Amino acid sequence: MTVQPRIRAGWLAGLCAVLVAGCATAPRPAPEPAVEVPPPPAGVRVPVEYFKLDNGLRVVLSHDSSAPTVTVAVYYHIGFRIEPKGRTGFAHLFEHLMFQGSGNLGKMEFIRLVEGSGGVLNGSTRLDFTNYFQIVPAHALEPILWAEADRMRSLAITQENLVNQQEVVKNEVKVNVLNRPYGGFPWLSMPQVANENWYNAHNFYGDLEDIDAATLEEAQAFFDTYYAPNNAALVVAGDFDPARVRNWIERYFGNIAARPQPARPDISERSQLEPRRVAQVDALAPRPGLAMAWHVPERGTPEHYAFGLIDEMLLQGEDSALWQRLVQERGYSGSVAGGVNLLGNLFNYDGPMLWTAYLIHDAGTDPDAILADVEEVIDRLRREPPSPEEFERALTKIRVSLYSLAGSSTRVGLVDMLACFALFDDDPARINRIEQEFRAVTPELIQQVARDYLRPSNRTVLVLEPGAGRQPGEVQP
Repeated sequence: MTVQPRIRAGWLAGLCAVLVAGCATAPRPAPEPAVEVPPPPAGVRVPVEYFKLDNGLRVVLSHDSSAPTVTVAVYYHIGFRIEPKGRTGFAHLFEHLMFQGSGNLGKMEFIRLVEGSGGVLNGSTRLDFTNYFQIVPAHALEPILWAEADRMRSLAITQENLVNQQEVVKNEVKVNVLNRPYGGFPWLSMPQVANENWYNAHNFYGDLEDIDAATLEEAQAFFDTYYAPNNAALVVAGDFDPARVRNWIERYFGNIAARPQPARPDISERSQLEPRRVAQVDALAPRPGLAMAWHVPERGTPEHYAFGLIDEMLLQGEDSALWQRLVQERGYSGSVAGGVNLLGNLFNYDGPMLWTAYLIHDAGTDPDAILADVEEVIDRLRREPPSPEEFERALTKIRVSLYSLAGSSTRVGLVDMLACFALFDDDPARINRIEQEFRAVTPELIQQVARDYLRPSNRTVLVLEPGAGRQPGEVQP
């Protein structure tokens, strides 16, 4: 239930964790017939059955009998990005409340239900969704669906639960950010300096005073608005009988009432036309750090797929150009990390996004020397397309990631992709077309995207200075 920056930052790294809700109800008439979407003749083949209930709940079933387990996930289309102004950290606070009981389950009983069946569960808040998942033996699936629906229908929102979880979340912020070196660097700090729109640039983990100020009425209104079936996607992946599971889903979720959704706010970012540079002090950091970020193309466009290949070429793995230059040749650091969407991957977000690269380096190293090397590596891609060998290697790395995701025994990454494609695009079968989209990219498009987006005027630099007794987060001119 904590927010953690990803460690290995490929486009599939940092896949999210989740928790869920449920309740038993009388059966309803059968929903519209499901449409079986055939996968393409080549590439990853993920079974996808997609339908919607009358209340708007998006449902994705992916049958796989290779292991006698099932992964269940519920994703709500509300995250850090559009939480209420003046209530930073509210989406994350509410994630915690989802574990505090519901109409037919007392406090912690959902967790005991899952763990008592031999399963595991988790939850997380990300930029554009909050998710909950369980991995259970196949025979335990029905009660998990019932419990998920009970939570969606009748969450126990009480003053006692709110106050308790406010303290838990504040402690989490202190432990993960305020009282540890590099606590928010750069996954929390970079969006706040590289973006201008409040929705993309606020402290989404939460200011302590905002967390304290949250009221019971606000929590109830948040649930009533965003935790509605027509603002959610349910994914079931694993060893199950599709017809039986569809009947259970209709029975337990089908008569949860849809609720009106507010118009989504304007989250757009103006094009960055001038380079930015900000210095911050981390009083606990023993060594300096350097992070660089560029705004990236809109998700789902050909340019977006091209940028995914650029990320593989420049930043992912020890064969990447920036690793070779900054680590192998220069020895500035033991590693360089980053990617598109530090809190997820190339696909599980729904708005403006940054590509970020960062490293911790020795005190004697001039940040401008590192920046000069970064610019030289990037400039090569701006001047000429990648070689056939570079291009094919990037495609191979993407293909390996896809097969690793589709074949994972936990299926957590798989349900993440299916849920996000359902929630954001109304098209979970898109998972079977990803490789084709990457293969449609040309070396010439990669060069053009590098010119358009990896220009110095689209770059933000964040210099992290060791504290030596100065205040954490202190901004230097």
